[in-house]
Amino acid sequence: QVQLVESGGGLVQAGGSLNLSCAASRVIFSIRAMGWYRQAPGKQRELVASITSGGNTNYADSVKGRSTISRDNAKNTVVLQMNSLKPEDTAVYYCNIRASYGVDYWGKGTLVTVSS
Repeated sequence: QVQLVESGGGLVQAGGSLNLSCAASRVIFSIRAMGWYRQAPGKQRELVASITSGGNTNYADSVKGRSTISRDNAKNTVVLQMNSLKPEDTAVYYCNIRASYGVDYWGKGTLVTVSS
């Protein structure tokens, strides 16, 4: 059973920065993409950023220009750096690893609260 462990969430002031990290408990072969999703209270889970095995990135419009996603293929880790945080970034952030054989792995989530 693969577990994804997220870290780096917490309380941040508006305008601040944070790094969210995610590590898999064991090596996952044939990773198609890694990414971060978030879910704010009363809203659906949405993609924040993703990165493919080839390094192609995709960002939600709401975080584009102030976020960077990176990955370490050998360590099966993915990091999301977010800058210029806004209160509307407040959400539970979930790590996702999508394997090429059709399996999605999810972390349990880490809460990010941005105070105004």
